[in-house]
Amino acid sequence: MASKQPVIVVIGCPNGAGKSSIAMKVLQSIFDIHEYVNADSIAVGLAGTPSDEVAIAAGRVMLARIRELATAKESFGFESTLASKTFAPWLRECKGRGYKVHIVYVALASPELALQRVAARVAVGGHSIPNDVVVRRFSRSARNFMELYMPLADAWHIFDNSGNAPVLAAYQMGGLVRVLRSETWNTIFKHAQV
Repeated sequence: MASKQPVIVVIGCPNGAGKSSIAMKVLQSIFDIHEYVNADSIAVGLAGTPSDEVAIAAGRVMLARIRELATAKESFGFESTLASKTFAPWLRECKGRGYKVHIVYVALASPELALQRVAARVAVGGHSIPNDVVVRRFSRSARNFMELYMPLADAWHIFDNSGNAPVLAAYQMGGLVRVLRSETWNTIFKHAQV
């Protein structure tokens, strides 16, 4: 019996969009994946209290774990703001070794909403991110998603998490692109151009 093709699911979005909140629901219900590598959860496990040093150490642990899973040809998900291009070459490499790559992008209506969400998280003891970093990553995330990560993905889904619950806004599977919420699509496109 042939083994199932391994899948990497990247949960990407700007800070404050709620990737950690919806990741396991999406990974389990859409992809039947139960291994989710999250640097924020690793940081809590390492020190309990967030700091820059702990965040760096957690990032290293996360990278080591996803490399370990990829070497073992396991299916898994991980999160990223996609504000950096660093995962793109590695994901291409994984595709060359037989992986399918799916991107789940969690969108927000504005950088101001991202700032509000991060502030709300900090108010209940969550980790902080400087405002200028949140704003900078917001546009970079949208741009890299549209220009770099969408084209390399075998499939992608966009969820709008601006309201009380995430809503599927667009997806691409099997070459078919379907936009269900044009306002979300247009917002991502607008911020990708900034």
